[in-house]
Order: sequence, then C-alpha cells, then structure tokens
Amino acid sequence: MLSRRTFLTGASATAAGLFLRPRLALAALGGRANFTPIRAGVGTFQARGGTIGYLITGDAVAVVDTQYPDTAAECRNGLGERSGRTVDFVINTHHHGDHTAGNAVLSADAGMLVAHAESARLQRASAESRGNSAEQAFPTSTYEETLALDVGGRRISLTHFGPAHTGGDSVVYFEDADVVHMGDLVFNRMPPFIDKAGGASIEGWIGLLETVHGHYSDDTVFIHGHAGPNYTAVGTREDLLVMRDFLSGLLDYVQTGLASGTSLEELTAVDRLPDFPEHYLESWENAIPNAIRAAHQELTSTD
Repeated sequence: MLSRRTFLTGASATAAGLFLRPRLALAALGGRANFTPIRAGVGTFQARGGTIGYLITGDAVAVVDTQYPDTAAECRNGLGERSGRTVDFVINTHHHGDHTAGNAVLSADAGMLVAHAESARLQRASAESRGNSAEQAFPTSTYEETLALDVGGRRISLTHFGPAHTGGDSVVYFEDADVVHMGDLVFNRMPPFIDKAGGASIEGWIGLLETVHGHYSDDTVFIHGHAGPNYTAVGTREDLLVMRDFLSGLLDYVQTGLASGTSLEELTAVDRLPDFPEHYLESWENAIPNAIRAAHQELTSTD
C-alpha cells in the first residue's frame, strides 16, 4: 500500500524556539492501567496520557507512544508478562510529553526508537527549552515520508501526511492486524490541542483525516490518542470524520465571526462550539477558547 520510503538514520538535532504546551495536563486524562487486546497481537495500554499501542509477536515486541515514566514502567512490565520479552521497537506518533516522556523506560532495551524527523526536532527543542534533556530519550532513527518496519515478521508502516496536529505527526499502521494508530490526530469526541507553535495546520489536519479515512476500510480498527468520557480510544474510521467535522466547524465558526467583525475576545467567550456540544471537558475549561485562538491565528496569518 505504501510505495515510497525515505530512511534517515540518526535523530535530527537542531533545536530552536519555544513550543507551547497544552494548559491541560493531558496526563490527567485516563485512569486505571488497562491492557485491551484488539487482534493479531495488537492492543492498547491506557493509564495516563496518550494511548499506547502495542504489537506482540513470537519474536518481537513493538510499542507506539510511551506516556510517562511511571505508566511506561507498568506497560513494560505487563508486556513482559504477556510476551516473555523486552520491547524491541518504540515508535512516537509525535513529540508531546504525554506520548514521549516514557521513552527512556520503554526503549531501554529496544534496537530502535523511531519518529518523524520533525517530531524528533520538536522533542529536542522542547526538552532544551525546559532544561530537561537529560531525562529524555530521543529518536535514534527518523524518516521523512514513509517508513516500513519488520517486527518479528509483521509489518508496521509509518506515514507522514504533512502538518496537522503538529508539524511531525505519524500515522502508524499495523498491517497484518489492519489496525491504525492515529496518535493525537484523533481526540475522540473531546476538544483537541492544536499546537500552532509546533507547526500545526487545521486545514492540513482536515485533509489528512479525509485521506486516511479513504485509505482504509470499515474493517480497519483505529486507535485514538485520547477520548472523551463517554467514548473509547479504540474506534472506527467514522471517528475520523467526526474529528474532521469538528475542525471544519471550528474554522467556520471563526471565519463567520471574522466576516461579521466579531472580536477574538467575543469569539472565545464560549466553552463549546454550537454544533459540537460533546466536545467539552469540565476539567479543561479553556480547551475550546484555545482551539478558537488557534483557528483565528491560522485564518488571519499573513505568512
């Protein structure tokens, strides 16, 4: 299915600038540690932060995203009990701390820690700006467009479709299981964090979701980075269109306000978008205003 491959060994390194972190500690999202098998050796681990995906084969173990050191240790131990192995491959879908802070734990015995080149750069830049680089484990291999990995005879492919949630997102496909890990490209029925400082593009995000939706079938299972309280982090490709519709509605809301002369202060005086009442979290009251600010920045930028 994937025709082009670009391999770059060694993490890209130059860090520049400061990168905005979500006001909500996404670490708080989640709850009790939980392993959920999906099929063909693929499953999820949830505790705090972004959903971890895993693949267990007879000869190798791979994980996608790593949460935080404490929950990464729980995941590592649980995977060891299930497989009798240490982790061989670690993949980061993007650079945010609730997806990468556990890298050092889960990649300790791995032969490869891989991410998109821009994700690796952003992770280093963010760590250097916070002064905690020594606590981090950074990608040892990066790619630009597509990358295919052989994990114990099973194929995992990574694709970068351009700026969306960040400037360095990967869509990760467990090909034999027909399971796709979307990282934070899907916040399932909850408000998203739009990392404009990290290269996000709402228009690009919308296009990516449509492309990925068309690339797979109704049989494909999708793993989402986060989910609202009434939803799960494992879903279907229709969840991608719900996310697309929210982002389109966000741009429409701001564009309508701009056309009518509504100020940004007035536009952000809401906690929900009119047509998307489910995309709300009491614990993250600034989520929708922050998303509106990101959309306003994108629509009014002269760059």
